Amino acid sequence: MIFGFSIKLNKALLHTHDVVAREVYGEEALRVTPPPIAPYLNGGNDDIDNGDTGDLQHVTRVRLVQFQKNTDEPMGITLKMTEDGRCIVARIMHGGMIHRQATLHVGDEIREINGQPVQHQTVSQLQRMLRDARGSVTFKIVPSYRSAPPPVELFRIRPAPVLIFVRAQFDYDPLDDELIPCAQAGIAFHVGDILQIISKDDHHWWQARHDAAGGSAGLIPSPELQEWRIACQSADKTHKEQAVNCSIFSRKKKQCRDKYLAKHNAVFDQLDLVTYEEVVKVPVGDPAFQRRTLVLLGAHGVGRRHIKNTLIAKYPDKYAYPIPHTTRQPRPDEENGRSYYFISHDEMMADIAANEYLEYGTHEDAMYGTKLETIRRIHADG
Repeated sequence: MIFGFSIKLNKALLHTHDVVAREVYGEEALRVTPPPIAPYLNGGNDDIDNGDTGDLQHVTRVRLVQFQKNTDEPMGITLKMTEDGRCIVARIMHGGMIHRQATLHVGDEIREINGQPVQHQTVSQLQRMLRDARGSVTFKIVPSYRSAPPPVELFRIRPAPVLIFVRAQFDYDPLDDELIPCAQAGIAFHVGDILQIISKDDHHWWQARHDAAGGSAGLIPSPELQEWRIACQSADKTHKEQAVNCSIFSRKKKQCRDKYLAKHNAVFDQLDLVTYEEVVKVPVGDPAFQRRTLVLLGAHGVGRRHIKNTLIAKYPDKYAYPIPHTTRQPRPDEENGRSYYFISHDEMMADIAANEYLEYGTHEDAMYGTKLETIRRIHADG
């Protein structure tokens, strides 16, 4: 009985669907249905040309974004104001609150914060407003995207991210930097600190974090910006000493962020600037890196012997020098294995052909070289 009732109900629903479809989309309905006369939401009128979609194309899509902020943790965004007074999300700090929640995107326009309009306010005022906000924080934004993101490809093989580490070659404190967009978003470091570079999307401000600390990223000056800063200081000092006005570098704060001009490259050529040195993180647990080999490269007479002797004298527990092999005849006061290993010319040539030497050369008709087996014995002895 129930089964029969279900069949009748389905037939009734299908019949109703067909009737409604004919009434709405049938030829008669399309021919007699008048055009809409109500004005559009954004102030359109009924004088619409054929094929015109009207003001619907210009409708501003506004979203409300809400989240909780109950700690002193920064939101992890920097803002910029356009010439017409609009507030735009300039960057999102990796690992910060906004980045973890994925509530905003770079390029989003912020209209209101907790119901307060932000138009024509300064970036400092807005950053202070965000820093002092507590509890429920609501943004009214105009998204930077106009279409849905592409669907996720579940089985797509993505390359592993490349980790970049650098050693800082200068001291930096964001609180003393007049060029940084937001001092609270910067991180301080000293010479020798190891930094992990998270993002280099911004030409002037990279995102990085201390390797040992982890956590969210902060802003650091890019090498180009730091080189520009040092060159400006050097040029300004030189011009002051010569009582010449350094008009080239007397720019406003906003202009200081711009890329230096090519015609000023001569200033950089006079300076030996090193800002960051790229380094590689050595896996401690890997047996191949438990003992490391330091190879000094350079032309004859540049001081390699002096560096070698200095390191061994200062750190005898960390450095040892592999005894080289040679084909020359030993002198009366020389003992094999003390200053040199003495071997025949044929034996050394055979070992060279077998790739058993790290380096080798010729001096006064005799061959000298450092054998890999000698280095391995030093590693084994600790």
